[in-house]
Amino acid sequence: MKSEFALAFNQICAEYSLPREVVLDAVCAALATAYRRDWKVPATQNVSADINLETGLARIYVERSVLEEVEDHQIEISLKEARKIKADAQVGDLMMIDVTPQDFGRIAAQTAKQVITQRLREAERESQFNRFSRQENEIIIGTVQSVTPHGVTLHLERTEEALMPKREQIPGERYVIHQKIRVYVLEVRRTSRGPEIIVSRSHPLMLRRLLELEVPEIRSGQVEIHAVAREAGTRAKVAVSARQVGIDPVGACVGMRGIRIQTISRELQGERIDVVAWSDDPETLITNTLSLPSVVCVNVDENNPGGRTAAVVVMDDQLSLAIGRSGQNARLAAKLTNWRIDIQGSTEAAIWALEQVNQTPELLDALKGAAVLVPRLASIVRTHEEERYPYTDEERNIIAAVVKGVRQAIIQRREAERPGSVQARARQHAQHRAEAERVKATEEARARVPRKAYEIPLSDLSLSSKVYTNLLTGGIGNAGQVMERMAEGDEALLMLNGVGVKALQEIKQAVEDSGLNLLEQVDVSPGDTTPADEGELEQPDGTEAIRVPEAETVEPPVSSEAEEIEEPVEAFGVDAVEAAVETEAAPTAEEYPTAAPEAGAEATEPAKESTPVAGIIPGVGAIVYDEVEEPEIEEPTAEAKRGKGRKRRRTVVFDDTTGETFVVRKRRSGTADGWDEFSEDF
Repeated sequence: MKSEFALAFNQICAEYSLPREVVLDAVCAALATAYRRDWKVPATQNVSADINLETGLARIYVERSVLEEVEDHQIEISLKEARKIKADAQVGDLMMIDVTPQDFGRIAAQTAKQVITQRLREAERESQFNRFSRQENEIIIGTVQSVTPHGVTLHLERTEEALMPKREQIPGERYVIHQKIRVYVLEVRRTSRGPEIIVSRSHPLMLRRLLELEVPEIRSGQVEIHAVAREAGTRAKVAVSARQVGIDPVGACVGMRGIRIQTISRELQGERIDVVAWSDDPETLITNTLSLPSVVCVNVDENNPGGRTAAVVVMDDQLSLAIGRSGQNARLAAKLTNWRIDIQGSTEAAIWALEQVNQTPELLDALKGAAVLVPRLASIVRTHEEERYPYTDEERNIIAAVVKGVRQAIIQRREAERPGSVQARARQHAQHRAEAERVKATEEARARVPRKAYEIPLSDLSLSSKVYTNLLTGGIGNAGQVMERMAEGDEALLMLNGVGVKALQEIKQAVEDSGLNLLEQVDVSPGDTTPADEGELEQPDGTEAIRVPEAETVEPPVSSEAEEIEEPVEAFGVDAVEAAVETEAAPTAEEYPTAAPEAGAEATEPAKESTPVAGIIPGVGAIVYDEVEEPEIEEPTAEAKRGKGRKRRRTVVFDDTTGETFVVRKRRSGTADGWDEFSEDF
């Protein structure tokens, strides 16, 4: 037979709807707190309680340290007494000692009553919060308990209550005390007085949950709900699609003779629900969402400055249906599709298209095939305004073609004028040019690599293991590929991971030691031929390189008279220009003689024809002088080097007002005080 304590314990568990373990932990914690308070146990000392559910006896245990000599009996115990409780006790151990007082039952009942009640309330609130948190975003049934101007209080289970604020109620719906209604759990809040449950009947997700409960195809996953737009109490739109072939998603949601959708509508106080087919194409989705018999055309503009916009053209007699009462149909369609929808009648759209063409004739070039329909559209609009007859199917097609073409042309023109579009196109062209230059450079570099180099593996080159591994990682597997990078420049090899200046020198030295050399890149005219005895050079693509024969040295005729030999003239530098400024005359070869070959000596190179070069000096005018090729000069002697040790300081100045460039020479002259002064001569 169970004890009275066990019966009371079970009764508490049933009243608070709590597990036995939770209630037992709460009672034990309350007893430990009561003992700690009455016997003034330090907060640092561990105290625990244990209850026998069969007998109802409670035990209190206190943690004490085992020592040889006891100084504080409240926190310490001697080794002799500890071994009476536990035979293998040692000095330094911590033991739980039974310190239950004789009259602890009566004292505990008085002291722990309030603590136990508080702990049970906390446990009950936590259990309620966890239970309703799992039911969040679900539909539950509640009973109307009270109706106030601020909201409706619903009784859920046992002692739980939910609040439905005024904003979450269906407009115009009346509630009666003790009426059972379905509500959507919107939010569960944790408060000091317990969980606060907020429910709603106007939330769009409530319609989704009702459809899942009423339509088995949605519950099983054969039909999917993509979007829900709702204005509670009046009208709602739902977009669905089938995930299994052969199922009509709209028919499954509506049901036979509309029985399923009518049941949901009655639950929501006669709310009208439109079920439309979902489509990934924005134009098709917007057409389905408007719920009209026919739509003339739909133009979507994703980059519109006012947001994603869809321009819809409908027949004039269906314009009011497309907009809806107070714009409700268009507003719900915009919420369902996440597009801004502009609706026009067919006549209004046609007149607008003709005005755009008249204002901007350049649009006719973008209309292409629809441009020939513009005169016919003007005639149709004029006739319709005079006679007021409905449009035929052919006239509707003409209106749709012209209006859609004009809108697309305007969108393309706006996109072309956007700064971002210009920058994107310029960046794309630059990338194409860079890629073309890179391909050209790669082809030129490949043409300079001997074909046999591609047959030599990378391991045959005398490279260190580190450089060899880095080249393999960079996608280079033979000597030919290495020579391609060398022909492109040092940057092509330095761009590889792990290849630095030292590694580059090692690679070049290894290629040089292998006996491979890059072929000379020579432009050969079509009339040039290759002598048979010059040999053939193989290219990577199998073609033969053309070797150009060396130019023969042409010896000029030698005259016996020294005065008939033309002496080479040195090209004028800055000194010659300065001298010309002072004399205001072009220097001649006699004024600046150079080392001419002796009479009767053979010239090593033929003299080149002189090319006139003009120099412009401010205040002086143009000076014309002859520029000839400078002959090869031997290494200057030490005396000549000492003579050239002091160089004149000159500065090149550009005058941005006149657009002229001139030379400024600075001269230093000593003064009496020892300071140097500089004067500028132009």
